[in-house]
Amino acid sequence: MRTHYCGQVNASHIGQEVELCGWAHRRRDHGGVIFIDLRDREGLIQVVYDPDLQEIFSIAEQVRNEFVLRIRGRVRARPEGSINPDLATGEVEVLGLELEVLNRSETPPFQLDEHENVSEEVRLRYRYIDLRRPEMLSHIRLRSAITRQLRQFLDDQGFLDIETPMLTKATPEGARDYLVPSRTHPGRFFALPQSPQLFKQLLMMSGVDRYYQVVRCFRDEDLRADRQPEFTQLDVETSFMDEGEFIDLMEEMIRQLVKQVLGDDLPIPFPRMTYQEAVRRFGSDRPDLRCPLELVDVGDLMQEVEFKVFSGPASDPCGRVAALCLPGGCELTRKEIDGYTKFVGIYGARGLAYIKVNDASSGKAGLQSPIVKFLSDEAVKTILERTGATDGDLIFFGADKASVVNEALGALRVKLGEDRGLMKPGWHPLWVVDFPMFEWDEKANRWTPLHHPFTAPKEEHLALLETDPGACHSRAYDMVLNGTELGGGSIRIHRERVQQQVFRLLGISEEEAEQKFGFLLTALKFGCPPHGGLAFGLDRLVMLLTGADSIREVMAFPKTQTAACLLTSAPSEVSEEQLKELSIRIRKIKTEGQE
Repeated sequence: MRTHYCGQVNASHIGQEVELCGWAHRRRDHGGVIFIDLRDREGLIQVVYDPDLQEIFSIAEQVRNEFVLRIRGRVRARPEGSINPDLATGEVEVLGLELEVLNRSETPPFQLDEHENVSEEVRLRYRYIDLRRPEMLSHIRLRSAITRQLRQFLDDQGFLDIETPMLTKATPEGARDYLVPSRTHPGRFFALPQSPQLFKQLLMMSGVDRYYQVVRCFRDEDLRADRQPEFTQLDVETSFMDEGEFIDLMEEMIRQLVKQVLGDDLPIPFPRMTYQEAVRRFGSDRPDLRCPLELVDVGDLMQEVEFKVFSGPASDPCGRVAALCLPGGCELTRKEIDGYTKFVGIYGARGLAYIKVNDASSGKAGLQSPIVKFLSDEAVKTILERTGATDGDLIFFGADKASVVNEALGALRVKLGEDRGLMKPGWHPLWVVDFPMFEWDEKANRWTPLHHPFTAPKEEHLALLETDPGACHSRAYDMVLNGTELGGGSIRIHRERVQQQVFRLLGISEEEAEQKFGFLLTALKFGCPPHGGLAFGLDRLVMLLTGADSIREVMAFPKTQTAACLLTSAPSEVSEEQLKELSIRIRKIKTEGQE
């Protein structure tokens, strides 16, 4: 039906006849001459209809936005003064010789070039129209290019693309599973996979050696801008590689990806930073290295002060007192400071103390803050030295449990960097390594895995599994780019004895381990090779490379933040017959006031 895509017609086609198909983006009637901007996935071109062809002209007069059209015409140069440099086809236009309306359209719920004023709810409800927008099509095209490049790299490296089951066994850790009732096994359920984790490990035990998969995963968890109930990840696993070799390989894959799809160069090699250093300097295990601001510990200076807001956390082994120096921060108004105080409250901080440095050379006399009176001259001197504060700077302080201080000041440093124009341009990748193996859950009063229970401890820390689990480090690694975690992985446990030991430490009895992971434990007995891998969040990766604000902007048919599909009205009720066939009965929960 067509010879060219609209966006691919250019000056080299002048004088040729072309047949094009697409949507009427806009129709304009200028003094008896009708202009139709015809749009398809590759772009837009201007088609001109003269009244000389009365029958064709009368059809053009009836065309409205989003009509589906097929046209035949002759390419010609645009008249002098009418060239559009912002359009790929801006040097040419098509003189229409034929016009066929393939399908009419009702007035769309929003105009494609006026979407900024349209709610996301409307855009998701009419997603098929939203996807016609050039910006959205560009995201989908780039996503396709990214996936193609990743596959090509892994294929070239000898990895095999292998599908793992979608219907599997429920997992005991992490987010909630999506359960699928079994008709043939009444009362039993499959689970949709949160990750192919165990299957890819089993593939390594099978001798596959190098596996990858672009795979759909499912997690029934609370949602944010970078979370969806169903999402896509690039899953990679390999045998007989240590973490250094595997990190180098994955780093090269991302470096080539960014070069191929964006033309940008990433550093060789990526910097590497321990988990402890990342949290100490930036308050986060996914630090944004574009921001030059850093956290500085000052707790040792606050243990004896009379100000309990500082001395309490400073004396608490689980507490932290940290400072964050903002160059030129004395320019901030009280209203702006109050805004930042409210901001850190989102992360659990109960306040935000600060000191304005008016004259650093004058010591305490040159500082402005209600808390200065609690600090000794020596403490003030040391704080100024550690933070590097000079005249006109402002020092923020966080004092609380270390986790609260890290999260609050870590988020504040990025926000200050963005608000004050401090962010460095370009891409700033990082590997975060040497993660703790476990973290203590105070509510549950037990150890939990920082990543997952199949992550291997460092060989030199094996003895700590019994004596000091909190000091045990894992062989895990995360790739971070501009403050976004692109992917995380680890070397896995490949010895059954160690896996059983980790299960016991996590409070999983032998009976429970056999029930939930018996197939894995059995497989570990039959010659499991050393292996490890990593999973990249594909949606998050595309979001980052396109500059989109949310992964919903780079997914064709995303869910809302309440895990609903506005397009299809899912989830929906099902019939009693379907429920009966699945041996399921719905128990309605009584609301307040009901008998």
